[in-house]
Amino acid sequence: MDRYVSMLRGINVGGNNKISMQVLKEVYASLKLEEVQTYIQSGNVAFSTTFSVPEVKTKIEKEIKKKFGFDVFAIIRSKKEIANIIKNSPYKPKDETKLYVVFLSRAPKQIPMEELNSAKSKDEEFSIAGREIYFSCPNGYGVTKLSNNFFERKLKVEATTRNWRTVNRLHKMLSTIDPPS
Repeated sequence: MDRYVSMLRGINVGGNNKISMQVLKEVYASLKLEEVQTYIQSGNVAFSTTFSVPEVKTKIEKEIKKKFGFDVFAIIRSKKEIANIIKNSPYKPKDETKLYVVFLSRAPKQIPMEELNSAKSKDEEFSIAGREIYFSCPNGYGVTKLSNNFFERKLKVEATTRNWRTVNRLHKMLSTIDPPS
């Protein structure tokens, strides 16, 4: 049985698409996913399963639509993928409170680097690596033009963004069955 994390895009953001994490945990358990743990209110769920990633993704999205009446997009990464994301960060010496990872649904077919670079401030840096974008924004995520929606539009893929602390907590959850302290 393998460990995975799903990151739901747009859950409990701005008072929209509200789901309590306890109810979300119950939804995952009803799908025969095991050792289910949630982290914060933004739809991060670690679980174990023998199902394939495409199967799990479809089950999660369909069940949330059925139970709550809205569409949600799930991005799933394995324990090994999350460990590699942490290991391969090009911004380790940077201020980790200003570091984010944009998780893409798939690797972009085209990357309009000129458009991406022209939108960033002089202090911001980003690095695209397959299905992830490492993003350092020293002035804060709330003021950057390089938002999740921006990357989705420019790269033509679905995405969800997590801060570095959350990425590390998700890794800890995947590495242990007991909830992280």
